[in-house]
Amino acid sequence: MSSEPKGRTFDTERGRRFGGKRQLTRVIGVAAAALTVAGLGATGASAQSWTAREQGPAPAACAAPGPDQPNGKQWQQEPGNTIDPAVGYTSTLETNCGAITIELDAQRAPRTVNSFAFLSGEQYFDHTKCHRLTTEGIYVLQCGDPTASGTGTPGYQFPDENLEGAVYPAGTVAMANSGPDTNGSQFFLVFQDSPLPPSYTPFGHITGGLDVLQSIGAAGVRDGSGDGAPAADVVLDSVVTAPN
Repeated sequence: MSSEPKGRTFDTERGRRFGGKRQLTRVIGVAAAALTVAGLGATGASAQSWTAREQGPAPAACAAPGPDQPNGKQWQQEPGNTIDPAVGYTSTLETNCGAITIELDAQRAPRTVNSFAFLSGEQYFDHTKCHRLTTEGIYVLQCGDPTASGTGTPGYQFPDENLEGAVYPAGTVAMANSGPDTNGSQFFLVFQDSPLPPSYTPFGHITGGLDVLQSIGAAGVRDGSGDGAPAADVVLDSVVTAPN
């Protein structure tokens, strides 16, 4: 039984991928395979998604976003370490739909948190769109690409972390990728328990504003499918990361 939403084909050649260099395909393809192995076909996934939309939060009331002003900077190598893994860090995503607060896990994912903190400090995420919402199968909002195309990167990559036993319940924040050790700037926020395989570095969890994220999910995809641009533009007005 196929678990691919509404007849779409997700493979490493034709779909979009989670993260830079057209990184979303691999996630969807692997997730679809995982759903099939688990015995969850398209009908089950669609019914689960529909139930969530009926019973979950009302669709988001997002303010009109300001003009896009992504800085699009590029770096030739991963930034040097500037965080203390023993210290807790919090990131606040101020979006045009509301604020989302994330507690970052610097102990288990120090290089990931260091990169996220670095890019936040460079205002790399500010005024950028969350370009993809998936409401069937994996339930995620993908952000972190200044080009809003699914292809943007900060110019460097770094290895995976924290994958052993990784799971992706609602509220998880994890890195997008195009394969092992290809992390860049793109990340995703999980708004409903997601059956993804342990291939995407989880580096934080939402401690405030999960209702904002779930409302964005409830609003659905712009073209009415289960995968694509959110119904209303979702923009990261600012992302600030700081020690607790």
